[in-house]
Amino acid sequence: MSPDFTNTVSSNAASSTAASQDAQAVQVARLYYVQGLTTDAIATELGLSRPKVSRLLSHARRSGLVEIRIHDPEGQAQTLEARLHARYPFLHAQVVGVPQGSPETLWLERTAAAAAAALTGLLRPGMTVGLAWGNTLNAVGHALIPRPVPGLTFVQLNGSANAADFMSGFVTDTILRFARNFSAGAQLFPVPTFFDDPATKRSMWRERSVRHVLDLQGRAELLIYSVGSVDASTPSHVYSAGYLDAGDLAALEQEGAVGDIATVFYRADGSDAGLSLNARASGPPLALIREASESLCVVSGLGKATALHAALAGKLMRRLIVDEVTARAMLELGEAES
Repeated sequence: MSPDFTNTVSSNAASSTAASQDAQAVQVARLYYVQGLTTDAIATELGLSRPKVSRLLSHARRSGLVEIRIHDPEGQAQTLEARLHARYPFLHAQVVGVPQGSPETLWLERTAAAAAAALTGLLRPGMTVGLAWGNTLNAVGHALIPRPVPGLTFVQLNGSANAADFMSGFVTDTILRFARNFSAGAQLFPVPTFFDDPATKRSMWRERSVRHVLDLQGRAELLIYSVGSVDASTPSHVYSAGYLDAGDLAALEQEGAVGDIATVFYRADGSDAGLSLNARASGPPLALIREASESLCVVSGLGKATALHAALAGKLMRRLIVDEVTARAMLELGEAES
């Protein structure tokens, strides 16, 4: 096992007590995991009680200050990570192991938990983070590990209104759950998910209130999203909640769309030029996704393998957390094309 340590000491005076506890927990964790001292030896060296040492070790694990990964030489997850890196050198991938024969609901649960844990090492004070919404990010939100991050702001990447529900509670709950978990700010984006007319979108995009959100999106230092697919066993929220009508779905199929990121669609090669629905979509241009300094894509479910393969073909992510069954299926798609 190789524990990774993340030192996160807040500069905010109001959180000095928590910061002191974090610093002490890191000190104890280093002695325990790196130097191999027993809890008795640590208690003696630091002048603490053994129960206090145990509580600090538990705090270090629970808060994400310590992350433990088991490197199993026979493990499939590590083999798949190596294959992903060989095929996509630009990608930092984490493959989540799941029990053989387990249901996709469990894959999502474990993948979401892995993503929630990874965020403790990615989020920094003062960051602006672009956040998409959907079933996967909703699951991540429920798995988050509470930790205040001073000055953090989450900005919604795409609108959430449709004809039946102007501001989806599903979407706002996801964004606000992330914000509350990290004691962060939240910038919602109360515009239609898809406009009826591209001209209406162009006019709306000139409004100062909308420009403010778009500017925040453009300045985001981290983007968090999944890939959407109509073929998922639990269809992506945008496909199942009335955002698209039969004509929209027919046009997407005819034009070769295989997936979306934040409701912006792309083809099997990762390209999006000429997809008519994108002119009406509220999500960010895929160029912004592709050029982001840091991005995390979280994917789970066999029905998303094609959409993930296409997104990787278009280099539409820098980091990926994916369950091992989906990762293997996606790699097999690439090998079949070779």
